[in-house]
Amino acid sequence: MKKLFTVTLLVVTAFIATTTAVSAQSASQSYIEKFKDNAIRIMHETGVPASIILGVAMHESGSGKSAIAQNLNNQFGVKGGGGAVYYRHNKKVKSSYRRYESVLDSFNDFARIMTQRKQFSHLADQLSSYDYKGWAKGIQRSGYASSKKWSAQVLGIINKYDLDELDKAPEQKELAEAN
Repeated sequence: MKKLFTVTLLVVTAFIATTTAVSAQSASQSYIEKFKDNAIRIMHETGVPASIILGVAMHESGSGKSAIAQNLNNQFGVKGGGGAVYYRHNKKVKSSYRRYESVLDSFNDFARIMTQRKQFSHLADQLSSYDYKGWAKGIQRSGYASSKKWSAQVLGIINKYDLDELDKAPEQKELAEAN
């Protein structure tokens, strides 16, 4: 009887883990579909790879599921802006994170930070919009996040969802598909 209970428990645990993983992947795919065109447009305007914009946003916001993403439209964990206030579970929360009018405003501000702040602007001068690996490593080296695993985590998201395909010009995609 004990063995049957253990096997049943393992099966239920595996089912829950699989269901959770599929749900998270579905949420991520939905996030990509919803915002990929904005990321591509911003890439063409600023030179920041679309894969970096989406990969960093997905990493920092849990594909839009974090509290600051949902309540402040802040997809990147950008701080500042005078202490935004929002309500969570009927409690007033004062946040040190910046509030944006829309997710698109958050995306645009991230690209502005990457191209105009001295801390990061050298990346736009040195790297192309096709060098997402260089961007991820450069952003980490420039102090965007304190975690030593940050760029590897962002690159993992980019690779898992093939976000680097968004960085390619239409003619590059046709060549890659022909080969």
